[in-house]
Amino acid sequence: MNNKLCVITGANSGIGFETAKELAKQGAFIVMVCRNEDKAESAKREILQESPSSGIDIIICDFSIQDEIRAAADKIKTSYEKIDVLINNHGFIAGSYNETVDGLEETFGVNHIGYFLFTNLLLDSVKAAGNARIINVASDAHKGGEFNPDTLQLKENYSYWKAYQNSKLFNILFTIELAERLKGAGITANCLHPGVIKSNFGSNSTLLIQIFWKLAAPFMKSNKQGAQTTIYLATSDEVEEVNGAYFKNSKVTAPADHAFDKEAAEKLWEISEELCDMN
Repeated sequence: MNNKLCVITGANSGIGFETAKELAKQGAFIVMVCRNEDKAESAKREILQESPSSGIDIIICDFSIQDEIRAAADKIKTSYEKIDVLINNHGFIAGSYNETVDGLEETFGVNHIGYFLFTNLLLDSVKAAGNARIINVASDAHKGGEFNPDTLQLKENYSYWKAYQNSKLFNILFTIELAERLKGAGITANCLHPGVIKSNFGSNSTLLIQIFWKLAAPFMKSNKQGAQTTIYLATSDEVEEVNGAYFKNSKVTAPADHAFDKEAAEKLWEISEELCDMN
């Protein structure tokens, strides 16, 4: 990983932080894309304590705001000629129905559109690296998700858990369509289930979700354990030619059948382009 540029979203905590720390240790230059500047600076200091010679940059971005996603992508494209590894890792779960400034249901906006728009804006930089990798952190929660263009953002009968399940399904559908579009471009796109992680996930959500996460914590993976599949996909020669796959415990795993629905993946892409004014 020496001198490879790795862009990691949500890199100041949880599995994103552990991923950034390990890749820095292996010689990569890390661009941490984070929402909170103070937390990002603290995480950067901690990484530099273990790897003092590491190169680390911080880009501030709230992934619920498309203008901020565009600004963050512009900063990266201006500062760096290429991206060797792009890791979409940030995640969010809203406790109740809420719309972003762009008029999107918040979990959908952050978890799916955040991945979709940021990746598309950086594609030229990823292509410039030659042999590059895009890694999307999804979840086995996708198994309970559904793709219905008419109820995509759950404006009626909202359920915070359903919104999260749907967003993780969309991460996989996005990955398989992206992989298809990138064939022959020297880029692979894969996604993964990190496990159920003992992290600060859900800390911005309802009290009920926070309590559940604390009670379930003893049965969850640590952040370091949860980061292992992401690190594997970023570094291993074994996956150099693997494209459009879903991984769990560093192995290709079959997701739910509806997660590999190519028609749904194409339709979701079209809808996402419209929501991002990319047409």
